[in-house]
Amino acid sequence: MAKKTKTRGPQIDPITLVDLVDNDGTLLRAGDSRDAERFTGAELGGLDLTGITFRECEFRAVSLGDTKLRGATFSECIAADVHAPVFSAPRSSWRDVRIDHSRLGSVELYDATLRSVHFDGCKLDFVNLRNATLTDVLLSNCIIDELDLSTATVQRFELQNCRIGTLDVANAKLADADLRSSDFGAVHGVEGLRGATIDDSQLSLMAPLLAAHLGLIVD
Repeated sequence: MAKKTKTRGPQIDPITLVDLVDNDGTLLRAGDSRDAERFTGAELGGLDLTGITFRECEFRAVSLGDTKLRGATFSECIAADVHAPVFSAPRSSWRDVRIDHSRLGSVELYDATLRSVHFDGCKLDFVNLRNATLTDVLLSNCIIDELDLSTATVQRFELQNCRIGTLDVANAKLADADLRSSDFGAVHGVEGLRGATIDDSQLSLMAPLLAAHLGLIVD
């Protein structure tokens, strides 16, 4: 009898926001601390919001193109229909965040820390999570052209019904990473898949990559 897989899934807590105050975003500045605010249809593109903190905030139909969010903190936040050709938030911190049905181009999250984060129904071009730390992260029903997890530390992570063009896991450290229900066009750095759970069909697709990595000759 086959041994049952004991992959632990991400623990995602529900987020409930109440008594929010509307903010049009015009007075946001780098280093601000914003609590319990709602941003609807705000044009935040190009702003320097380095080191800003958002707690218990909601973002609806917000534009964040070329907004500088380096070192920003997002805690207990919900976002939907967010748009950004370039979403730049390296070294940022995310805890209890949900992003729904958003369109982001180049997503710069290298050296970031994500805990209890859920992306659902999003279209993402290039997601740079190099050297990031991910704990309890779920990506569901997403289309991603390239997902770069190289040198990332990942625990309790799931790709659920996603389509990934290229997955890069070179030198990644994975634990309880569930990739079973998603499709991949290519995988780079197959040695970094150690600790991931895949299904039979994915194994068949990856067989040539694994053979090449191990120096096997298939005749």
